[in-house]
This record gives sequence, structure tokens and C-alpha cells, in this order.
Amino acid sequence: MLPRSRTLPPRIHESAFDENRDMRVYLQVETQPKPHVDAEASNPPGYSKCFDDDGRLKRTGTVWTATSHIITAVIGSGVLSLAWAIGQLGWIAGPAVMILFAFVIYYTSNLLCDCYRTGDPVTGRRNYTYMDAVRATLGGSKVRICGAIQYVNLLGVAIGYTIAASISMTAIKRSNCFHASGGKDPCHMSSNMYMIIFGITEIIFSQIPDFDQVWWLSIVAAVMSFTYSTVGLSLGIAKVAENGKIHGNLMGISIGTVTKAGTVTATQKVWRNLQALGDIAFAYSYSIILIEIQDTIKSPPAENKTMKKAALSSIAVTTVFYLLCGCMGYAAFGDDAPGNLLTGFGFYNPYWLLDIANLAIVIHLVGAYQVFCQPLFAFVEKWATQRWPKSEILTHEYEARLVPGRTYKLNLFRLTWRTAFVVLTTIISMLMPFFNDVVGILGAFGFWPLTVYFPVEMYIAQKKIMRWSTPWIGLQMLSIACLIVSIAAACGSIAGVVLDLKSYKPFKSTY
Repeated sequence: MLPRSRTLPPRIHESAFDENRDMRVYLQVETQPKPHVDAEASNPPGYSKCFDDDGRLKRTGTVWTATSHIITAVIGSGVLSLAWAIGQLGWIAGPAVMILFAFVIYYTSNLLCDCYRTGDPVTGRRNYTYMDAVRATLGGSKVRICGAIQYVNLLGVAIGYTIAASISMTAIKRSNCFHASGGKDPCHMSSNMYMIIFGITEIIFSQIPDFDQVWWLSIVAAVMSFTYSTVGLSLGIAKVAENGKIHGNLMGISIGTVTKAGTVTATQKVWRNLQALGDIAFAYSYSIILIEIQDTIKSPPAENKTMKKAALSSIAVTTVFYLLCGCMGYAAFGDDAPGNLLTGFGFYNPYWLLDIANLAIVIHLVGAYQVFCQPLFAFVEKWATQRWPKSEILTHEYEARLVPGRTYKLNLFRLTWRTAFVVLTTIISMLMPFFNDVVGILGAFGFWPLTVYFPVEMYIAQKKIMRWSTPWIGLQMLSIACLIVSIAAACGSIAGVVLDLKSYKPFKSTY
């Protein structure tokens, strides 16, 4: 799903830094004339030891820091739907599909690693973001297409996170209600109020410029992600031990099984299987931030070599963790595996542990929402400023004193645009509060273009692979196969939305 999602601040918008200024400073220092002693003094001692070849401070990242960034970026809310996904595919296809996705993502990550530098992998020009790599390697209309896909995906992620956060808040309330009644009251309630609360919170945080770059945000996100993921895994293991047996079957949910959505028909079985592909794809998506993580790595050795090692180790760790979470959840509940392991109310006790896990989800998503949306905010604001440079609404900032001794610079356009965006995502979430379906759509929409197509095309252009050569045919076959999977997953997820809408009344969702 997008952007330096849960670890590093996103920089996919061009205004995040002045690359030309960095290069001017670099060239200015490096090319000082040296006929006089004064000119010699312009280069500080140990200059080359302090700066990289692009004039920026020496990067210090290693294979271990890159691995940790990837793991914390990948493991997030997508892990919650894996038990349901494996439940649709069964004990054979479920783990097999997950491992297959891991291999594909590892392979395309290797292709993308070679695109960090344009031209030579050791001395070529650096690309600081995914969009920089697309612009430098492919250019033209493909840059605009890539940007459009990214920003639409960002909108979708904002909607998905609003739904997930509201369901977790509802689950906390239900958990305490269920505990207080001793299990006699089903405690059904609407999530609309919690969506509004989440929306108001995001409106406030969205007014903070560069909130996504607050240094502690990555740490909090990582801790929260591992907290609720580990709780889900632990409760799954405990439930299997309590049952004394492993639920589920080889082929997944059986036709005729009665679920909360009704009886599973042969057609629904197909749609569910396809939607499961989208859920798994969403859980693995991190390609969009790979270049930015690679930009933190020191050299020598060449950054692409270090990054490939980090990709291998991180994807291996993530896959094992995902298999444990998904398989234990399915083993615990079988065909009744909930779409969201923690908020699907598969676990009632210990209720306090459920509350901690769901609170961790909410805290994580409050920050993650901003991490994903701030680049979109910046893009629209930069475009509007360039389009109407003399507009005071766009450019003028008013100083507002919110707390003693500190002032906040208020911009009317930023206030109205960001507020309108959050309100829009909240309303859409209230209209379609289907976590599983939205996750499947996001996974299907982002997997092929961002994880497969652009890395393959950039690698072909970078390595100058001849059309119709054996490597070219192999790469195109991989791309086409993944496109088919993405289309199938999208169809399954959209079918799920259509099915849910048949029994759903707008703004009246209950859990």
C-alpha cells in the first residue's frame, strides 16, 4: 500500500527537498579554485568523509537497518485479514499462494534495487524516491500514470484506515459490554460515531505541516504494529490449544457453509478465493518505499547489493510471521475465521488483552493515516500554488496563538482542503464500511502496477534488454501473469462489496 508507510517519512512529492540546491552546494564546494591558500580552506578537512557523491551527508544505513525498515513497513493492518484469506483458499492453496507472493515480491524488489542509480549501479545518478526512478528511467506519460496510481491508492488507504480504526474502537466498546453482560448481550452497535471521532482527530493532525516526518512517529507505528500482530498470533495459538484440534480443511471454506453474510454458494466461493488474493497482496505491499529505504544505505559495497540482502532477509521473516498469524487464526476458527482477526470478535477473553491490541491498532492508524496522506496534501497544495501564485488564500499565512509562547501559521487553503479531504474519506467509509473488501481492492489495485509493472519496465530500460529476447519474454510473462492475478482479485473484492451492499443500509452499519 504506499509510501514510506510505517517507517520512514514519505518524500514522493517533489517539494519535500530541493535536490538542485543540494547539488549546487556540492558542486560549489568541490569545484572551488585552488590557486590560493584561501581557496583551499573552503573545503573543510575530511570533506569526502562527511559527504556522499551527491553532496549529502554520509549515509549510515546497513543491511540490518534496511531489513528492520522493511519489516516494520510491511507488517501492519494487512496481517489481520490473513486468517480469513487462508480460510478461503484452504490448507494447501493458502500457504502456497502466500509463499508464491513472497517469491514474486522478492524478485521484483531485486529488479527495483538495480534502479536506485540511473546507469551504473555504483557511480550512476541517485534516485531518491520511487517516482524519481520512474522519471529518470521511463519518463513521459508513464510518470504521470505512476503518480495518478500512487495518489488514488493514497485515497483508498485513507478510506481503509478510517474503516479499520473505527471497527477497532467499536470492538473495544463491544468487548467491555460483552464482558459486563457475561456474554448474554450481543452488544451490537454502530461504528459511525467512531468514524466521526477518527475523522475529527485526523482533521486536527492534518493541519500540522510535515506531521508525517515527526521523528517518533516511525517508532510508535512499529511498536503498535508488532503489538497487535503478536497479540493476534498469541491468541490464535492459545485458541488452538484450548480446542485441542486444528480446524479447517484442505480446500478452504466449503460450499453450503453458513456465515454471517449468508450461505456460501459456488459462485461466492470463487469470489471469496479471488478476494483472498487481494488481501494477501495488500499485506505484502512495500515496493513504493523500497527506493527511499535504499537511499539510507551507506556504500561501499554498492547499495543495490546491500538492499538485495535486506530484501531477502526481511521478506523471509515477514513470510514466516504471516504464515504463523494466518495459519494459527485459521486453525483456531476454521470456516468461521473472521475477516479481521481481532475485531471480528473471534476472541472474547481475555477481553483486556483484546482492548490493548485494538487500541494499538487505533494509535497506529492515526499516525499511518498522516504518513500516507501528507504527500497527497503537499502535491495538491503545490499544484494549486503554481496554478494561482498570486492568490492570498493559497500563499498567505496567518499567525494564530494556540498555546502561550507558541504560534501556529494558519493557511486558509490548507485548512479547507485538508479538512474537506478528511470529511470526504470519512463519508465514503461510512457509506462502505467493508474492511475486507476494501483491503482486497487496495491490494489488487496497487500490486501489479507498483510492485510488478514499473519495476519490470524500469529494469528492462536500465539494462537495455532487447525486445523479444529470452529475458524480455520472461519478464513480460511475469508481468502479464501478475496483471491477471490483480484483475481477478479486484473482481472478487468488487463482488464482495456488491454482495455486502445488498444487505446494508447506508450510515447504519452495526457490528
